Amino acid sequence: MIRLLIVDDQRLVRAGLRMLCESTDDVEVVGEGADGAEAIRLAMELSPDVILMDLRMPGLDGVEATRRILSSRSDGAAPKVLVLTTFDDDEHLYPALAAGAAGFLVKDTAPADLLQAIRRSAQGELPFSPALLRRLVDRAVERGRPEGRSAPAELTPRERDVLALVGEGLGNQEIADRLHLGITTVKSHVANLMGKTGCDNRVRLALYACRLD
Repeated sequence: MIRLLIVDDQRLVRAGLRMLCESTDDVEVVGEGADGAEAIRLAMELSPDVILMDLRMPGLDGVEATRRILSSRSDGAAPKVLVLTTFDDDEHLYPALAAGAAGFLVKDTAPADLLQAIRRSAQGELPFSPALLRRLVDRAVERGRPEGRSAPAELTPRERDVLALVGEGLGNQEIADRLHLGITTVKSHVANLMGKTGCDNRVRLALYACRLD
């Protein structure tokens, strides 16, 4: 079971997310928080595997809460923080990534995609909405923030196939299914891609993929 903590300042949003997540057999909602301060307290008390974190909340916001939660656990047992955001939250995206967020979703994400993102976060992947990824790429280009090496890496045809699907936001199992490969083979390709491109996490690898489009 994936232990999930939901943090959002809107009660109806929390109720809807709880109802969705409790409709599955592999996600258990262990608590709800209405702001960043509650998120920090509940993360310590409940030890969730994944925190579904809103960014804009009264008092302590989701970015600072994420930073404090993740910096307080140095034993490798820190939860994965999956951010919920809207398109007008650009100024929070880079700080949230720097704070250690494990992924980004917009609030109109399809329910099935949200559940899949929670599962991927629990497995150590970095899920994000494809449209939001494109927005991040545009921002990176505008600000002159290169992701990965400046020159295109030398990739095999199969590595390019995997990279393209990473850029679409697909997880390892989804890539394996799409390309008819084993999950271990996909993980090996992703690791090789990170080494060749100089990207140190999956989000930056996805950004690199989008820049090659």
